Amino acid sequence: MKVLFLGSGTSTGVPVIGCQCDVCLSDNPKNKRLRSSLLVRSESTTILVDSSPDLRQQALRHNLTAIDAVIYTHEHLDHTSGFDDMRAFCWRREDKLPLYAGRQCLEQLRRMFAWAFSPLNTYKGYIRPDAHDHAGLPFTVGDIEVTPVPVQHASVETYGYVFRCGGKSFGYVPDIKVLPEASASLLLGVDALAMDALTTREHHTHLTVAQCSQLMQQLAPKRGYLTHCGHAVDYDAACKETPEFITPAYDGLEVVL
Repeated sequence: MKVLFLGSGTSTGVPVIGCQCDVCLSDNPKNKRLRSSLLVRSESTTILVDSSPDLRQQALRHNLTAIDAVIYTHEHLDHTSGFDDMRAFCWRREDKLPLYAGRQCLEQLRRMFAWAFSPLNTYKGYIRPDAHDHAGLPFTVGDIEVTPVPVQHASVETYGYVFRCGGKSFGYVPDIKVLPEASASLLLGVDALAMDALTTREHHTHLTVAQCSQLMQQLAPKRGYLTHCGHAVDYDAACKETPEFITPAYDGLEVVL
């Protein structure tokens, strides 16, 4: 199983429009962050996690031309508004595109992109979702097992996921403020874990770098990655501030398990 970070940034991306802070002006390419999205691949299966507003740019950058399914973490626009760009993955499909999400996210997607979910949408090459409400229960896409991980983030139903294939496991939780005890058990001891580390100061809907680091030490993955980072997070500084097994993710980072 391989995991590719298509984007590792928060909703504004980095640099932020009009900002003159040190991170936004940094020459370090690892401080240039598109909106968060992930690609999970095995030898036979490719899963897109979230369709960020930067999906077109991300797909062109990594020569991504086909996916087997898309999975959504939650309904916020920085994770859903690239939906229409998935047309490019449907032009050569005869069947519908499998789509997995929680109930609230599916309801919002149906409102935002009603044309795609309409029974009148029968045009070959358009996005025709085969929508599944996973209801927080494990499911399988190809040869990849997927376990939803409910977390608290803002006021919307939000999930992280654990992906398993070939005896390896990868946890992905890009948006989180509180990890319920039952959900923590699903992430405990995974081979690699990427988790929300938005900023360096207290935030009401996201973890800080320090909070993320502390939580990862409790969950004890073999490798840890900070993601969904904003412009308060400098790559080099974060490397120094976290335990050795934790590093910030960056756009284009591929994790091989």
